[in-house]
Amino acid sequence: MHQQKRQPELVEGNLPVFVFPTELLFYADDQSTHKQVLTLYNPYEFALKFKVLCTTPNKYVVADAAGAVKPQCCVDIVIRHRDVRSCHYGVIDKFRLQVSEQSQRKALGRKEVVATLLPSAKEQQKEEEEKRIKEHLTESLFFEQSFQPENRTVSSGPSLLTVFLGVVCIAALMLPTLGDVESLVPLYLHLSVNQKLVAAYILGLITMAILRT
Repeated sequence: MHQQKRQPELVEGNLPVFVFPTELLFYADDQSTHKQVLTLYNPYEFALKFKVLCTTPNKYVVADAAGAVKPQCCVDIVIRHRDVRSCHYGVIDKFRLQVSEQSQRKALGRKEVVATLLPSAKEQQKEEEEKRIKEHLTESLFFEQSFQPENRTVSSGPSLLTVFLGVVCIAALMLPTLGDVESLVPLYLHLSVNQKLVAAYILGLITMAILRT
């Protein structure tokens, strides 16, 4: 016996809602922007009911604030700003789109869209351009400071201690060896062969260190 395939039960509030755009910008000096369009998409295999809510409904006119979307279709929702005054500049309002199945009342999903009224599109573009310039200058300064220490790395030469040790080793090698009777240097300054070998070894290390600087 063929059994009808049952649709899985949808959990309230968990259904993704696809709306474009997610931000509305109205410009007081551009009347063409006072009318905006929200597009609600329904990619599912069942029809959806929708309702548009607003935090400040007295400022907007929403055409078809409630309706239905067929499966794998979309609808356009027209929103008009009707209170373009300077006291509303920069105020963020919110629209909420709630969707549900046609046979149910519970909201399966919701999506919020923010709306802002700005005084001028040109001023907004100017602010964005200034912001980009500041970001560019900040990045340039950052890279300049990052490479600056490398530019400052100048060969500083050997330290005074290294030079002093080198002079001592050279002097030790120039002193007479034990058993040298003809030398006029006092006997306590005569060095053994092993001591001169140590001095020569240290002098070699110092020379390598100086050549690397």
